[in-house]
Amino acid sequence: MATKKNNSIVTLGLIQMKVGRSPEHNLAHAMDKITSAAQKGAQIVCVQELFRSQYFPQVEDAKRFTLAESIPGPTTTALSRLAREKEIVVVASIFERRSPGVYHNTAVVIDADGTLLGKYRKMHIPDDPCYYEKFYFTPGDLGFPSFQTRYARVAALVCWDQWFPEAARLASLNGAEILFYPTAIGWLAGEPSDVAKGEREGWELVQRAHAVANGVFVAAVNRVGREGKLTFWGSSFVADPFGGIVARARDQEAVVIASCDLEKIEATRQNWPFLRDRRIDAYDGLLNRFNDESDK
Repeated sequence: MATKKNNSIVTLGLIQMKVGRSPEHNLAHAMDKITSAAQKGAQIVCVQELFRSQYFPQVEDAKRFTLAESIPGPTTTALSRLAREKEIVVVASIFERRSPGVYHNTAVVIDADGTLLGKYRKMHIPDDPCYYEKFYFTPGDLGFPSFQTRYARVAALVCWDQWFPEAARLASLNGAEILFYPTAIGWLAGEPSDVAKGEREGWELVQRAHAVANGVFVAAVNRVGREGKLTFWGSSFVADPFGGIVARARDQEAVVIASCDLEKIEATRQNWPFLRDRRIDAYDGLLNRFNDESDK
C-alpha cells in the first residue's frame, strides 16, 4: 500500500517496458510493473504512450483502429481496480474510440481510490516517417487540464506535446505540480550515431527546460526495444524544478522510482519568478501561425 510520508514528498514510478503483439499480455505486463512500483513506494505511477500495443502509427492501416477502446473501458476498469487496491494514482495512455470515425490518443488520470478523475486528449499530432499519427488521431479538444490527486496535482501531456512550450506552460498555469509525458520515441533504422545522440539529448533537454521555465517537476516515460523500423531509446527520467535529474533509466526495461519534494516548486519560483514576470499584455502574437511582414 502506498502511503504519503509527509505533506511535501511524493514518490513517482515510471514504467519503461518492451511491448509485444498481444494487448492482453502488454496490459498484464504493465500491471505487474505498476505493482512492483507500488511495492517500492511509488504513489503516482505512469506508463508509456499507447502501452497496450506496439507502436502502430508506423504505417497507415485501417485495421489498426480495432485496437481502440472506449473510456471508461476495459483498460481503465483494470487500472482503476489496481489503483484502488494499491492506493496509488495511475497515469495511462490509451487509444480512445470516441465514436465511429473519431479516435484520440488519450491519457487518463486515475486517483488512489480508483476514481477516473479525467482525461487529456493529445493536442499536437505528428505526421513524420514512421509517426503517421494524423491518420489515426483527431486532435484533442479538452485543453490542458490538471487534476488534483490524493498525492499531488498533475497534468498528463503526450509525446509530441513535449516539444511545445505552450503546452507545458498552460498545464502549469492550470495548477499542475508534475507534468507527465507518456512517450513513444526512438531512432529510425540506419540513422547516423551522431544524429541519434543529438535527437535523444534534444528530447531530454527541451523537457528539462519546461521544468525550469515553469518551476514544476517533469516526468517523461518512454518505451524501449525494437518495433518495426523504430528502436525506442528508453531514457525515461524525472527532472526537478531546477532542471536537475532526479532519476533516469537507460535503454532496458525499468521501473524508475523518484522522490519529489513539492516544496521545491515554491522555492524555485521565488528565486526564478518567471511566472511573475510574464508580459501577458504583449503575447498576442502567439495566436498567429507566423508573424510574417508579407501578411500585413
